[in-house]
Amino acid sequence: MTTAHKTFFAVLSAAAIVAAALLFFVWTPSEPQGLSIQPSQTITLDDVPLSVAVVDTPLTRERGLSGITGLAEGEGMLFVFEEDGAHSFWMKDMLFPIDILWLAGDGTVVHVEPAVSPDSYPTSFTSPTPARYVLEVAAGFAAEHRVKVGESKVVF
Repeated sequence: MTTAHKTFFAVLSAAAIVAAALLFFVWTPSEPQGLSIQPSQTITLDDVPLSVAVVDTPLTRERGLSGITGLAEGEGMLFVFEEDGAHSFWMKDMLFPIDILWLAGDGTVVHVEPAVSPDSYPTSFTSPTPARYVLEVAAGFAAEHRVKVGESKVVF
């Protein structure tokens, strides 16, 4: 191998190492931080209006509120499922506590998990009663508005 070839391969190897480092440190996808939700619908829960971001695909449901820094007063995220079921939720990449409310197809609250902490991850939370929708709101919302299983209802 000639000196020119050795130099070429040395430069090529160094360039490959620099490119790999750039890809790893600069362009590595990371969890989004400091995002906010984009409410797209207004619902009411026992006459309390809520602006909610509706998530209704497997990808958006999986991401949920991950990486969001918080919810403003009167904001939430509504998870929509095609059918009633035992839909489980966890706090992966969550930055703040939330109340999780499971809703029947007619909007009646069937289960509430209050003040679920990000520290609870990887624990999953599931309603003992099948649900069609799940509403996530800031921790304390359910207590503040006296949300009651079997009595409270969301109007879409």
